Amino acid sequence: MEKPICLIENKVNEPLKINQEALQLLLDIQQPVVVVAIVGLYRTGKSYLMNKLAGKNKGFSLGSTIQANTTGIWMWCVPHPQKRDHTLVLLDTEGLGDVEKSNTENDTWIFALSVLLSSTLVYNSMGTIDQGALEKLQFFPAFIWAVRDFSLDLELNGQPISTDEYLENALRLKKDSPEKLDLAKKCIRQYFPSRKCFVFDRPTQRKELKNLENLSESKLSSDFMEEVDIFLQYIHKKAEAKVIQGGHVVTGTLLGNLAVSYVNSIRSGTVPCIENAVLALAQIENSAAVQEAIKRYEDRKERLLKLPTETVEELLQAHSQCEKKAIKVFMARSFNDEDQEYQKQLQMMLESKLKDLCSCNERVSLDRCQALLTQLFQDLEEKIAHGIYAVPGGYQQFLNDREEPLEKYQRAPGKGLMASRALQDYLKYQEAAAQSILKADRNLTQKEKEAE
Repeated sequence: MEKPICLIENKVNEPLKINQEALQLLLDIQQPVVVVAIVGLYRTGKSYLMNKLAGKNKGFSLGSTIQANTTGIWMWCVPHPQKRDHTLVLLDTEGLGDVEKSNTENDTWIFALSVLLSSTLVYNSMGTIDQGALEKLQFFPAFIWAVRDFSLDLELNGQPISTDEYLENALRLKKDSPEKLDLAKKCIRQYFPSRKCFVFDRPTQRKELKNLENLSESKLSSDFMEEVDIFLQYIHKKAEAKVIQGGHVVTGTLLGNLAVSYVNSIRSGTVPCIENAVLALAQIENSAAVQEAIKRYEDRKERLLKLPTETVEELLQAHSQCEKKAIKVFMARSFNDEDQEYQKQLQMMLESKLKDLCSCNERVSLDRCQALLTQLFQDLEEKIAHGIYAVPGGYQQFLNDREEPLEKYQRAPGKGLMASRALQDYLKYQEAAAQSILKADRNLTQKEKEAE
């Protein structure tokens, strides 16, 4: 993708909606996806970091006014810079807390969708980690905290600390603190056991921030650029491909179907449920896995097998190889196949394919043999039709003339396993003519002797 596209639209007085063009882009991605989403208050520089993750200075809109510039969830799919055969999917979200929104409930849904769709979630905040920021983060499966315009010294009790230690200290439960104040901390510690924090200096003077995407790196704070580089390297190296229940790796196709499932739940007035989404996704993906397996079977069969085969064993051996490839494809893509329902469905389809293949093999062989017999015995049939053998000794002449096409038929290659049956059927069909010739031969020979 050359530029980002809106994946989930959030328009005023309208329910959330999937952008079909963006969805199709996702559905076409068969590779595993590393999904990095960023959330946080509007006007906190989220889009700048996402552009950098894409290796670009421009892409996601930064904006320069007090109005939020990103609405809904925007997506940018790029080849992963370090993980081969992976796609990096960047999700830039609508800023939280925009006072101009008529429906603040959308903040919750945008946030929830970011959590549900991402494999790595970046929470972008300004200043410091305080109680207000913590209370906005109560339901995380995972996250990285990016603190912007950080101006404090990283010290605790007079000792220098790391950014991760700074985060852990902020999440430490305080003695005698009201339970309500510690709820967010407990949730973060529970739902995200592996936590990471990055702090960033202000990139440049305030008056230059509105033109941040156009500034050369030489005009940005060297400390800020160093911190950005560390952040990018960590995300590119450590962010894993998204997986769902059962450890199944998510492709772009799966991610697109997940997005549809979650948005449909929200539009229907229900809370998106991971278990229900995975169940629906399993049905979609397992059906697709069956179809992909059958396609692989057919493709492999076309390359491996040329009909007709000379023996049944040759056909069964080829089918077995194709079947193994098909099952391998199915097992690689399917998941959550309870009671092996879809695997059994695939097995039934493969058995049906074998029956069809055997029938087709016999039909192709029979058609080829019949065509060959018609060609080889054409002269003989014409002689019969013209009465050439209606003479004394005609039957022996008929047998002699029949011997040559019979020998040619036996030597002809590629007839398949119906060769003997086709010949028997032809000779049986020709038997009436042969008997007629024999009878005429006897009558004419008798009359010839009587004439003598």
